[in-house]
Amino acid sequence: SVSKPVPSLPSPLLIHSLGDENRSVLSLVADAEHIYAGGQCQDISVWSKETCTLKTSLRGHTGSILALEFAEEKRWLFSASGRLIHQIWSTANFEQIYILYPYLETGAGDLFSLAWNSSFQIIYIGCQNTSLQWFGFSEDQIGQQIRETSSGVSTPTRKVHKFFDSYPQYTHKPADRFANNFGSLSPPSLERDTSGNLALAFDIPASNVIDSAHYGYVYCMAIVPSSGTDTNNIHSESGRYDQLLTGSGDETVKLWDCVLSGPKLLHTFECSHGAVLSLAVRSDTVFAGCQDGYVKVFDLETKTLVRTIIVQENVDILSLSMIHSDLFTCSANGQVQRWSPSFNCTSSWKAHDGIVLSSVITQSTEANGFVLVTGANDGFVKIWDMAVPLEVNNNEMFIEHTFAHLNGDDDHGVYDTLTYALSTFVSIPSVSSDPLHREDCRQAAIWLKKCLHQLGAESALLPTCEMGNPLVLATFQGTQGEQPKPRILFYGHYDVVSAPRDGWNSDPFTVLGRNGYLYGRGVTDNKGPILAIACAAAELLRRRALGVDLVFLIEGEEEVGSTGFVDTVRKHKVFLYTLFSCCAAAYSHQAQIGRIDAILLSNSTWITEYPPCITYGLRGVVHAMVAISNGAPDQHSGVEGGAVVEPMLDMIRLLATLTDSQKKVAIPRFYESVRQQTEDEKQLYALLSQVTGSPGSVLSSRWREPSLTVHNLVVSGPGNSTVIPGTVTAQVSLRIVPDQDLESVSRSLVSHLQASFNSIQSPNALSVTIERTADWWLGDLDDPLFIALESAIHEEWGVQPLRIREGGSIPSIPNLEKEFGCRALHLPLGQSMDRAHLPNERISLANLRRGKSVVERFLAKVANADVLCVRR
Repeated sequence: SVSKPVPSLPSPLLIHSLGDENRSVLSLVADAEHIYAGGQCQDISVWSKETCTLKTSLRGHTGSILALEFAEEKRWLFSASGRLIHQIWSTANFEQIYILYPYLETGAGDLFSLAWNSSFQIIYIGCQNTSLQWFGFSEDQIGQQIRETSSGVSTPTRKVHKFFDSYPQYTHKPADRFANNFGSLSPPSLERDTSGNLALAFDIPASNVIDSAHYGYVYCMAIVPSSGTDTNNIHSESGRYDQLLTGSGDETVKLWDCVLSGPKLLHTFECSHGAVLSLAVRSDTVFAGCQDGYVKVFDLETKTLVRTIIVQENVDILSLSMIHSDLFTCSANGQVQRWSPSFNCTSSWKAHDGIVLSSVITQSTEANGFVLVTGANDGFVKIWDMAVPLEVNNNEMFIEHTFAHLNGDDDHGVYDTLTYALSTFVSIPSVSSDPLHREDCRQAAIWLKKCLHQLGAESALLPTCEMGNPLVLATFQGTQGEQPKPRILFYGHYDVVSAPRDGWNSDPFTVLGRNGYLYGRGVTDNKGPILAIACAAAELLRRRALGVDLVFLIEGEEEVGSTGFVDTVRKHKVFLYTLFSCCAAAYSHQAQIGRIDAILLSNSTWITEYPPCITYGLRGVVHAMVAISNGAPDQHSGVEGGAVVEPMLDMIRLLATLTDSQKKVAIPRFYESVRQQTEDEKQLYALLSQVTGSPGSVLSSRWREPSLTVHNLVVSGPGNSTVIPGTVTAQVSLRIVPDQDLESVSRSLVSHLQASFNSIQSPNALSVTIERTADWWLGDLDDPLFIALESAIHEEWGVQPLRIREGGSIPSIPNLEKEFGCRALHLPLGQSMDRAHLPNERISLANLRRGKSVVERFLAKVANADVLCVRR
């Protein structure tokens, strides 16, 4: 397992043990006052939470109680038996109120699982015969097929079972309810209780059955969004209807859309680790406990597998429970383990001397307290004092009062939202270069999707490549006027670089405010600008002044090369019109990018601390790995030195051919396509030189002239001073500028290295690999949208912004321009000393707030039909 093996939390305190060691506890459920335990011996034990004593037993089943479900709003308890009867009890007076007979009765087999849909008042039943059955308890549905018991007793008359109620064949007697074929087990009491009430019986009709819902027993079910007391889930922001999850012995989890006519299959998740015996849900994340000791973690939004937790191989996971963002796994060896949101085991203990068959998390009798209740085949129900996570995972929740400020009459609420949201966003360590933070990246995407939705956008996650971080797509819909609305795409990235603690004055993933600056990893690159622009759109929506569609496209792998980004954009860039229902059409509209008129990004800094700037150019880059090898193991220099042709010496000679004595790149025709500097540019560099104190030639060499860099040399072996390395590799990059062709430069680099190496006439082998590339980008200073952005900056700051370029590269910008056929605009919000990628990264609080205002002004200008018409 890749999860941390050492628990960091103590084992919970055992508060109390309940039960009888001669009875296995097969199912558990709890309400505010009681714990209900279903066992092998036909009855349901009702235990008081307050006194930990047996309050009563619910009798009426003729077989083991395999599943329990609680309908909180009705105060009903549902119970399912291994003897083909499903019963409904009132938890107010513990009387039976209904009996439900499955379709086909004996043909349905054992009833393994139950799930209550409170939205539609429907109970779902998972059966041994692989069918999925359901019955509605709304007023309209309950009026059908009512059959009042006719025996005159309070315990309802059950149907005669042709096998379990049969007599020995030699008696030639027909089956009846009085044939006791259960050994020492007594049949249910047939005496009238003091109330004299009669239970009503129902048959599930054939129309309420999906035959072969799985190719195996339906062992477990869950409703999405979860409404159980053991989670802190909030309903899905997308407004989708409730959905049903079913897990089966066929090693799959199926997702069903819940509609009144019956579940409709949406998707099948393949688990491939034995039968799915248990399910738990946290918002858009599904946990499936499997027979082989694995828990498969799926994302409902993207329908992808995001993690496999190895609890203990070949030990069944029979029950799962959740409290906030922490998962509890209950295993067949009696162990219970607690898992953090990052899938690390934080606690593990021996809970039972047997197989843990069931569990539930419920509120304790103490205020704000929770307990974990477990049941096993040792006959005991155990209550464990459960430490609630001190820091509720904000990936799943966004404090509503923060967003309530958006409905106010001033901007202070939006600023509160901006700073609060940024502190939460930064707390998620979405380091894309570290596999250990892959789940943090996914949680950052989920959180951002929900944040943008709460700010007013329609949002979705778009899967990229296998094991890749999803894109966040969100659209703030502007008001429709007489002319078609402009559509602006804002590009950003939620991933960050790593933040080793050395050099930091504070925790890099906890935002610290000091002297007007916010410190933390990602505050300037790029989480702060993302949220500033989102809050600008939210403010315009609040004022009913958003005249454009603002489309957010936020990726999670910008810091590691944007793997899968272009392919995903191509897949989703055109509106998808369907002939399905309105819900389907609305979803496909939401999941597509659509027409784009301009691209906006904010992913860099000013050239100084003041005045503000606008970026109009970036260099491109070609990254290559050069390797020379002699095909032999490393050798001792004292033994083989002078007798072998050393790869290191070849590498030194080869790299020396890349530049000449004037420090120019020596690749043939490398400079032929470089665009010459204009008089306007010379005047611009003269102005910038006065502001920065740096010569204009230095700025020009950084921004608009190509360059070559050798980043490192890596050797095989230990790398000490007595070893001749058998292989030497070097990382080399070329920065390119307008009008150099990216593909031509890449080919020329490879050709030059190969030709130079051939001239050395070395017996060693050379390999050159182009690892990744990004094209240069140059904005149009005469574009009406560029002028509108420049004007918005001037109006907000009161000074004309400096026009600057940068020597770095952002691969996605030229790619987006090509895909959508429009120009990009770059609005930097950070200052030159913001230390992106370095310790103590920061951003000015004033820059965030005024940057938000700049975007509001710019979007208002873009909504002007004249600006749009001039551009078109």
